[in-house]
Amino acid sequence: MLPASGRTALALVSTHGPCKRHDRPRTPGQARRSDDRRRTVPVDPQPQAVLSPLTESAVFLTLTVAEGAEQAVRDLLPELGGLVRSVGFRLPDEGLTCIVGVGAELWDRTFDGPRPAALHPFREVRGARHHAPSTPGDLFLHLRALRLFPCFELARLVRTRLGDAVEVIDEVHGFRYFDRRDLLGFVDGTENPVGDDAAAAVLVGDEDPDFAGGTYVMTQKYLHDLDGWQATSVEAREHAVGRRMLDDVELDDATKPTDSHVALTTIVEEDGTEREILRDNMPFGSIADGEYGTYFIGYAADPDVPERMLQRMFVGEPEGNTDRLLEFSTAVTGNLFFVPSTAMLDDPPPARTAAVADEPDPAHAHGDLGIGDLRGTG
Repeated sequence: MLPASGRTALALVSTHGPCKRHDRPRTPGQARRSDDRRRTVPVDPQPQAVLSPLTESAVFLTLTVAEGAEQAVRDLLPELGGLVRSVGFRLPDEGLTCIVGVGAELWDRTFDGPRPAALHPFREVRGARHHAPSTPGDLFLHLRALRLFPCFELARLVRTRLGDAVEVIDEVHGFRYFDRRDLLGFVDGTENPVGDDAAAAVLVGDEDPDFAGGTYVMTQKYLHDLDGWQATSVEAREHAVGRRMLDDVELDDATKPTDSHVALTTIVEEDGTEREILRDNMPFGSIADGEYGTYFIGYAADPDVPERMLQRMFVGEPEGNTDRLLEFSTAVTGNLFFVPSTAMLDDPPPARTAAVADEPDPAHAHGDLGIGDLRGTG
């Protein structure tokens, strides 16, 4: 297992949820990321294991925290590393990691002082035909290992540690499927940024120095209509995704529809810079429940990037030109969390006092996101 540093990290690009295109041609001398967009990401504090390789199994836990139980979460954060070691030390080949993220409302209820600059509740996206909902979630755990049982054991220990302070809102067990294919039959790509590019795309740097080494994580659970999907032709499926099914090669611009998933989730600035996020998506399913899907999880230094992808997918670019995959994939959850650095986990911000915590904050009250209109797609 590679440490959570600027070293190369292998991860996957899913064909569901926001993703980036493959093999995008560049003009001679054009850089992937222009120099004026590079940010200084300090070596310390170290991030959580967001840059570690994706393994074969994962558990995704979304929790809500009871009013008045915030201190239980604050007390857990410094102990989380010890819980990981208690399970992982006995299984060194499993590559067990655990990443924890905190939602905006829980942050305001738990910690004194400012919140991370870009942290806010997940912004619902509603187009004329498709909807990306915002759903409850205060605390998020992303557990990864070679096999499922270490993830399960660690999740059980954390759940036991928190007790009645939390309620499990969503639990998803992800797995590797054949040769890195999703349940719609397409191979997950390898175009995630790596090395220094990954750190620049994912980690907060000197633009928000109090929270340097942290990152933002967006999560969505997509359910697929496999019967409807399998009833379409291979050509129709390839046009919906924007890649060939057999070899995963991106369709050329003359063939790839403008409403394909790849076309709509590619964010390129006016100066030619392609904005990047790091995805650790995984397939999941339940035979008994008849549910088959993809768990989208994207890490970014600025949540504006995946938010712009969702705007293009669900509203369209131009408006009405929506993602073809949404004819067969339905988003049923949506959350945004801040993932603190390891130093901040070990020494969390001061607890919010009762007097401050009891003051209502209309901008972040339940049922009112208080965010106004979605930001434009640039």
